[in-house]
Amino acid sequence: MVKPVGFPVKDWVAPPAPSGAVLDGQYARLERMSAEIHVGDLYRANSEDTSDGIWDYLPYGPFHAQATYHRWVREMSALDDPHFYAIKNKDLGRFCGVASYLRIDPNAGSIEVGHINMAPALQRTRAATEAMYLMMKWAFEAGYRRYEWKCDALNAGSRRAAQRLGLSYEGVFRQATMYKGRNRDTAWFAAIDKEWPALEAAFQAWLHPKNFDETGRQIERLADLTALVRVASDPTLE
Repeated sequence: MVKPVGFPVKDWVAPPAPSGAVLDGQYARLERMSAEIHVGDLYRANSEDTSDGIWDYLPYGPFHAQATYHRWVREMSALDDPHFYAIKNKDLGRFCGVASYLRIDPNAGSIEVGHINMAPALQRTRAATEAMYLMMKWAFEAGYRRYEWKCDALNAGSRRAAQRLGLSYEGVFRQATMYKGRNRDTAWFAAIDKEWPALEAAFQAWLHPKNFDETGRQIERLADLTALVRVASDPTLE
C-alpha cells in the first residue's frame, strides 16, 4: 500500500522577509513604526480610548505616560520580528494604530499578522480594513504560502475580524500561553496562497467607492464577499 504524502511544491523559492517598505493605499498608509515619527500621533489616538479597552487582549499596555510608550515603541521598532507598522488614516491625516508581521518564516512560506491595536479613530473605518488588506497583499505577492491570524479565544472582536477578512477558522489551542497573569487559549485563523486571488477581488469590490452610499455606509458587506472563499467558519460566530 502506498502511503499518502503531501503534494509536491515545485520550484519553491523562499520569499523575502519584510523590508519596511511603505504600504500605501487609497484610505490607509502603513509606515515602518518609528518612535521619533509616530509616537505623538499614536499616543494621542490611543488616549481617546478612555476605558483602555484596546489593551485588554495585548500582553503589554496600557501606557499612561507618553515617555513610557515612547520607550516601548523604540524597543519594538528595533526588532525584525515582530516587524511593526504604524497605520495612518488618510481621511484624518494622522496615525491611529499599529500592526505587525510576526513569526516570519520564509523557509516555510508562513507569516502572521498580529499586535493589532487600533485606536477609536481607526476602528470600523475603510482605512482599518484597507490596512489589513495591504499587509495581506504584500505577504502573498512576496511569495508567502500561508498568512496567519491568532488571538485570545475569548476575544470575540478579533475572531470576528479575522473571519470578516477572509481567514478560515482552524481551531483553538488550549492553554497555549499566559499573559498579564492569566491563561490564554489561542484561536487560529489562516488564508493560503491559492485563496488570495479571490480574496483580493473581494477586498477590491468592498473598498471600491461605489460600495458606499453618500453617507459612507457600506452597501455590500465584506464578510459576505469573503464567505465565498473561506473553507471553514468560526462556530462561535454562527
